[in-house]
Amino acid sequence: MSAVLSRGVFILGEQVAAFEKEFADYHGGGFAVGMANGTDAIELVLRGLGVGAGSKVYTVSHTAVATVSAIERAGATPVLVDIDRNSYTMCSSSLEAAIEEHGNSGADSCTNAVVVVHLYGQPAPHWQEITDLANAYNLRIVEDCSQAHGAKWRGQRVGTLGDAAAYSLYPTKNLGALGDGGVCLTKDPDLASKLKGLREYGWKERYVSDFPGANSRLDELQAAILRVKLRRLDADNEARRRIAAHYRSGITNDKLHLPSEQDTCQHVYHQFVVRTAQRDEFRKHLGQNCVGSLVHYPVPIHLQPAYRGRLPLSPTGLLQTEQAAEEIVSLPMFPEMQTDEVNEVLAVVNRWGV
Repeated sequence: MSAVLSRGVFILGEQVAAFEKEFADYHGGGFAVGMANGTDAIELVLRGLGVGAGSKVYTVSHTAVATVSAIERAGATPVLVDIDRNSYTMCSSSLEAAIEEHGNSGADSCTNAVVVVHLYGQPAPHWQEITDLANAYNLRIVEDCSQAHGAKWRGQRVGTLGDAAAYSLYPTKNLGALGDGGVCLTKDPDLASKLKGLREYGWKERYVSDFPGANSRLDELQAAILRVKLRRLDADNEARRRIAAHYRSGITNDKLHLPSEQDTCQHVYHQFVVRTAQRDEFRKHLGQNCVGSLVHYPVPIHLQPAYRGRLPLSPTGLLQTEQAAEEIVSLPMFPEMQTDEVNEVLAVVNRWGV
């Protein structure tokens, strides 16, 4: 931070360029493009891929509203599909039914896409089936990795599996800035170049817009902070995994359903999410015993006032999405948690209902 302040360059300088290279290298190469936030990152990736008015973008309703907001900001229509009960990520059979019901990019000149959300730190385990569908129906694949920095599917880091990926760098993320931030990742140099223009008014030459763009620039202070934190990401993720293992072995309360970790995936536990049909009572018990909890997310997007009744849904319905929203609870999870703190949570959790 002192180096940035001394140099006096605060937007798109050497720290941003260095972070972009280091972030891409962390993922085995390709190109990273810093953005102002994760919502912008999703929107601009979609726009860079040619998604816009008339396009359909298939995604889940069990996600942060930013995912769907970004799709609409790109000018496209979100089509919402159900989740897999165990992983809380996209259900491939619900996706297939939605594509068959609502059309695909072969039917018109629009570029359609699927935005796959790797949620709670869990990579979407049905990635191969989703990829096969995307290839069959000519859909571009965007990964929303905002909750899964460093996670892996079959040994490969998320963010490198599709056409492009978008990450939030919000302070609470596994890789978080000390303010807002986002980044896009792609192997395609042409897309990377387009994204650099899109984040700054469509400029190739300063003050001359070659195409409509936005103002979505990662600032130097945040990039400098992120460069330091990136070096600790794997260690922090391992700490999260150790805490999750401690929870798993220590929770003996049979009223709780614990999160699943799929064989093909390396979960990085952005959240440790349990579920129970008596959620309100459980959260009241936690609060009375000084243990914090949150619900990610209490209202599915298709049932929120801004979206209810106006977005197309998969014909399979969104039953798993709606059931999860009524039962899930996030327990405390952050890499600095001490063993005695984890044990305190476990003691409170296991006393519930006894």
